[in-house]
Amino acid sequence: MPPNELVGGATVCTAQDSSWCQLIYQFTGVGWLARSAGVVLDGALKTLLILVLAVVIRALCHRAIARVSQGVGEGRAPALLRPLRERAARGPRGSSGVATLIERRRQRAATIGSLLRSIASFVIFGTASVLVLGEFGVNLAPIIASAGVIGVAVGFGAQNLVRDFLSGIFMMLEDQYGVGDVVDFGEATGTVESIGLRVTTVRDVEGTLWYVRNGAISRVGNFSQHFSIALVDVPLGHGADIGMATEVAEAAARDAVAEPPLADDLLGEVSVLGVQSVTAEGVTLRITVRTRPGQQAAVRRALFEAVATAFTGAGIPPPSPSPAPVAAAS
Repeated sequence: MPPNELVGGATVCTAQDSSWCQLIYQFTGVGWLARSAGVVLDGALKTLLILVLAVVIRALCHRAIARVSQGVGEGRAPALLRPLRERAARGPRGSSGVATLIERRRQRAATIGSLLRSIASFVIFGTASVLVLGEFGVNLAPIIASAGVIGVAVGFGAQNLVRDFLSGIFMMLEDQYGVGDVVDFGEATGTVESIGLRVTTVRDVEGTLWYVRNGAISRVGNFSQHFSIALVDVPLGHGADIGMATEVAEAAARDAVAEPPLADDLLGEVSVLGVQSVTAEGVTLRITVRTRPGQQAAVRRALFEAVATAFTGAGIPPPSPSPAPVAAAS
C-alpha cells in the first residue's frame, strides 16, 4: 500500500497539503498528525523567522542608536543634538566650562538614546506580535479596533499624562535646562536635581524639593546657560560726590575680582553703569560684570562687600534712614 493511502483507498495527503504531510506520515504512520503537520510546522517556522528577524532588527537599531549617542561624547554630534553643540560653541571657552558642556552633552545623549531604544523595542516587538497572531489565523480586526477604542479612551482620560511626556521629550531635544542648572519655573525657583519624561524636581534655596510636571511648565528662566551677570546696586547718601563714589566703587570692584578664585569666574570686565535710581533716602549706583553660569551670586557678594568697605574708608555717606511715621494726635 502506498505510504499516503489508508486501508480502502482513502488518501491521507491531498494536493492541498504541504510537503510535510507525506514526510510525517512516512515516519509516524499517523494520518491526523500528518495532515496537521503542515499547518503546525509552517506556522512554527514562520513564527520563528518573525521572532529572529525582530530580534536582529532590534539589535541593529539599538546598536545604531548607541553609536549615535556615543559619538556625541567624542565630538561627532548628529543633527538631533546639533543645537546644543552650536550653543556650546558660543559659550565660555575655559577648561571647566568645556568639561561641563561635554558632560552635559553626554548625559543628554544618554537620556535621548534610552528613550529611542525603548520606542524602537516597543514598535518592533509590537509589529512582530501582530504578525505572529496573523500566522495562527487570529482575526486581528477586532483586536485592532479594540486597541483603537482603548487608545482614544486613554488619550481623553490621560491628557495631562500625554502632555507631560510630550513636553519632556521636546524639553530634552531642545536642551532647555539640565541637571544642576538654576531655573525659574514661576512658582518654583531653584537647582534642577533630576529630569524625567513626566516630572522635573527642583530644590529651592530653603531646601524644599519641588516636583514640577513637564506639561505644566509654561515658561523657563535658565540662569545657568552660556553666562550670568552679577548685578550690584550700592546705595549712597544725597550728600555724596557721585564722581568720586564712582571711581572708588570701580577701583574696589576691580581689586576684589582680580585674584583667584573670583578671577576664574569672570567672563568680562567690571563696569560701573552709574546712577540707577534716586529716592528719598539716597542714590543707587549700579555695577555689573559677566560671570560663568551659576557663579553670579558669589561674585555679587564679594563685590558688594568690597565696595561697601571702600565707601566707609573713603568717608562716602550712606543713605539716610526713612523718617519714622508720626502718629496723628487724637
